[in-house]
Amino acid sequence: MQPQIILLKEGTDSSQGKPQLISNINACAAVVDAIRTTLGPRGMDKLIVDNRGKACISNDGATIMKQLDIVHPAAKTLVDIAKSQDAEVGDGTTTVVLLTGELLQQCKNLIEEGVHPHAVVRAFRKATGLAVDKINECAVKINKQDPAELRSILEKCAGTSLNSKLIHQQKDFFAKMVVDAVMSLDDLMPLDMIGIKKVTGGALEDSQLVDGVAFKKTFSYAGFEMQPKRYEKPKIALLNIELELKAERDNAEIRVDSVEEYQKIVDTEWNILYEKLDLIHKSGAKVVLSKLPIGDVATQYFADRDMFCAGRVVEEDLKRTMKACGGAIMTTAHDLNESVLGTCELFEEKQIGAERFNLFKGCPQARTCTIVLRGGAEQFLEETERSLHDAIMIVRRALKHDAVVAGGGAIELEVSRHLREYSRSIASKEQLFLAAYAKALEVVPRQLCDNAGFDSTTILNKLRARHAEGGKWFGVDVMSEDIADNFIACVWEPALVKINALTAASEAACLILSVDETIKSPRSSHDAPQGPMPGRGRGRPM
Repeated sequence: MQPQIILLKEGTDSSQGKPQLISNINACAAVVDAIRTTLGPRGMDKLIVDNRGKACISNDGATIMKQLDIVHPAAKTLVDIAKSQDAEVGDGTTTVVLLTGELLQQCKNLIEEGVHPHAVVRAFRKATGLAVDKINECAVKINKQDPAELRSILEKCAGTSLNSKLIHQQKDFFAKMVVDAVMSLDDLMPLDMIGIKKVTGGALEDSQLVDGVAFKKTFSYAGFEMQPKRYEKPKIALLNIELELKAERDNAEIRVDSVEEYQKIVDTEWNILYEKLDLIHKSGAKVVLSKLPIGDVATQYFADRDMFCAGRVVEEDLKRTMKACGGAIMTTAHDLNESVLGTCELFEEKQIGAERFNLFKGCPQARTCTIVLRGGAEQFLEETERSLHDAIMIVRRALKHDAVVAGGGAIELEVSRHLREYSRSIASKEQLFLAAYAKALEVVPRQLCDNAGFDSTTILNKLRARHAEGGKWFGVDVMSEDIADNFIACVWEPALVKINALTAASEAACLILSVDETIKSPRSSHDAPQGPMPGRGRGRPM
């Protein structure tokens, strides 16, 4: 009898072969089912409560996937592709997870019948190449020369992205705002130059776009009321200095023998503070912003000299002000001169809802803007911010990669038809795998119908017939429970979103298909529960 070879540490869990592959596919299917219903204009929202009891309401695929604490190693792949889609394109996160799940589901039967996973993987890679070529062939180029046409196309792309969001009722209002925001940026379109600030209260339509930097008024001391609240072309000093009395004596331990010596220390402390304040005043700055607190003495001093100050400014806002208005963030008051001071056309402090906001308009250095959102509950505003982030990303992508396709399942069905026709020209068993890929693509229009409560079989049959006749832009019309030419209906998406979703979904599916064994190491001794394990006697070996 052959001796048993012990290869792995005792307690290691390993499972392999076909059952392991099927188990991974089932785990991914369970994750997909969790977000399946969020797709499209009639998608439902998910309410996720974390371990601290904070509720988050969202229908953004990436947000939901991040909030779900998934422990299954294969299913975590889906979280990664949702994150990568969100980072790369910004929208289409639900689509990418749904496609991956459906591709795996189509393979399941093939794997169970004994097909080798690598034969499927090879065919899927080929199908993805064909699909991307087809999308590029169908995509319609944007004419960037005509500003009016470009703007209307971008607004339609933003509107399509907002269709499935909580704020779809106000999509026209927000689509214009998003396009204005992106168009006001430089050619590189840095995302961090669009600030989004949330103010609870008021209606959604009270939201506004500020052409420049805006942030909430910071904590302020007495004397603040006497400062002017509006300047034209002011010099702006950006500091990282604490202008408070207590700052100096915290830096050292001092022992004194007499009252006179203590008095000297107090006087010196005042002198140090006043020296800093005089230097700031002499530099010609009218607006003083600091990351650290500005105390009541300093506030009063600036008020007497017609200067405005704000302490404890959030670092992100301070940096955005620096990029937009110029200047530099200084850690000393001694080197303040023209070259390190910023400027803008207009500075003012305004009341927005229950909050006061500092607004810097007409910034010369970098073009920036801030969206101030109004609305009801905090969760609602957070979801609105996520929706606008998706729309902003979509508009940036459409501007950078100037090609659009019709949404609403139209492009998926067109690619599916193309792959089916191509598969019929192949004699080998690869034909089956390409057909499976083509069938998986139909999940998008089918899910759109299911989420809206339509009969998906009828509508898909109509769509297949129309696409076979050459109606390549026909997709689901959610408004009238029918099919429509979505290019004419202005349901548009950047071609890049679809290409990225398809390639990411295909890669993830191939990755999961190529795993046939999972080895879980046992928990290390300091993780293991102390004492006898439940259900085992003390005397028996573990």
